[in-house]
Amino acid sequence: MRGLDRVLSVLLILGGVGHTLGSLKAFGSEPMTLLWSLCASLFVFFFGAVNLVRAGPPGDKPLAWICLVGGVCWIGASLQFGVLIGNVLDFRPLIFALITLGLCGMCVRTLVRNI
Repeated sequence: MRGLDRVLSVLLILGGVGHTLGSLKAFGSEPMTLLWSLCASLFVFFFGAVNLVRAGPPGDKPLAWICLVGGVCWIGASLQFGVLIGNVLDFRPLIFALITLGLCGMCVRTLVRNI
């Protein structure tokens, strides 16, 4: 299961690369919007990296809680983006929500283990 955890974390980081490139293309002439969009990319990189750390040594419950809360927030933000563009099932918000949902599942697995 740690392998799946790491794959999802890397996919999230790769999604951040795509988000960064898309942001530069879409908002290159709008510095304020570009700044906020790149801040979301930074969050995705950080969130993916923290999940990679969490996937390492098993049983780190405080880190699992941090990742779970961050994941739920990112799912909410991704779905809200889908609402704003008028299509929650658009590939962009949907893929972020699904990858993050998988990571949240891994967090819950860590939290309920050995209870």
